Amino acid sequence: MARVAVLIRVLPEDAELKPEELKNRIAEKLPQKYQIAQFQAEPIAFGLEALRMVIFMPEETEGGTEELETIIQSVPGVSQLDVLNVTRLQE
Repeated sequence: MARVAVLIRVLPEDAELKPEELKNRIAEKLPQKYQIAQFQAEPIAFGLEALRMVIFMPEETEGGTEELETIIQSVPGVSQLDVLNVTRLQE
């Protein structure tokens, strides 16, 4: 089964929510078929930090990244989600 890597940027609802906490909330909601490969904080402005994440998912997932986006948008504290890149992994 082939996998793809999805690079996303998640903006928190407010500057008080740290990227590490947001990543933990997202990890709790993700089904087992999704795997957080890496994450990092990205300073935006005025103390606001976005969360950049690479998530591995099965290539055969119906609807592309739609399910992943819906799950992450439902996490408390998530304001906005941007899919920056999707690429197929060589395995």
